[in-house]
Amino acid sequence: MLTEERHASILDLLKQKGIVKTKELMETLQCSESTIRRDLDELEKNGLLRRVHGGAKRIYRLDDELSIQEKSLKNVHEKDAIGQTAASFIEKNDVIYVDAGTSTLSMIDFIESDDITVVTNGIQHASLLADKNIHTILVGGRIKPSTKAIIGPTSQKEISDYRFNKAFLGINGIDMEYGCTTPDPDEAALKKLVIKNSSKAYMLADHSKWGKINFVKVCDLEEVTIITSQSKINLQEYKQKTNVLEVER
Repeated sequence: MLTEERHASILDLLKQKGIVKTKELMETLQCSESTIRRDLDELEKNGLLRRVHGGAKRIYRLDDELSIQEKSLKNVHEKDAIGQTAASFIEKNDVIYVDAGTSTLSMIDFIESDDITVVTNGIQHASLLADKNIHTILVGGRIKPSTKAIIGPTSQKEISDYRFNKAFLGINGIDMEYGCTTPDPDEAALKKLVIKNSSKAYMLADHSKWGKINFVKVCDLEEVTIITSQSKINLQEYKQKTNVLEVER
């Protein structure tokens, strides 16, 4: 195996696990201990990992949040496939929550039943739902300019009084160790309440969200079912922790 291939494999394992042992790398890559040590030294010098006793630890970088306009241009076909699958779980007479965000926005076109009640904190979402004659409740609160999400104490108070059959949420990062995370504390607080007050919570996430960490934790992986698209990312370890539904793009 070439040096570049070993480095890529090491970084991929770190992305999945957070920490890897030298012995595990030796067995996986079929290399000597001295080779692995040289690889880890070089990767650490390049700022790609941090050496720890007996192995290496991933370096976490917090992502910046994109605006809704920027998000809407990314992974469009992926989000449509995810949205279609998410909408298929909606049943007659359901009371559901649809989170603000572009992944959840994609599911609205695929909602077939109008005999449901939808609560949302997304301004665009509420408009599209109303256009389909779906009974829609838009929570009150402060509008976040970049994402057009309604957040803050008022929305949290309203959500605390509601109960949902199902909730469909967007997320910014999914990680084995840190769970589901988002950059904004107010958005995180609202998502936490929704998950708590839902019989079933679905997290909609395209491939770019895996292995990412943001500022505020929303929930552990075990608390949600994740709907995502098939990709080159190995999700087997994630599937040991929670239910992951991979859909075709």
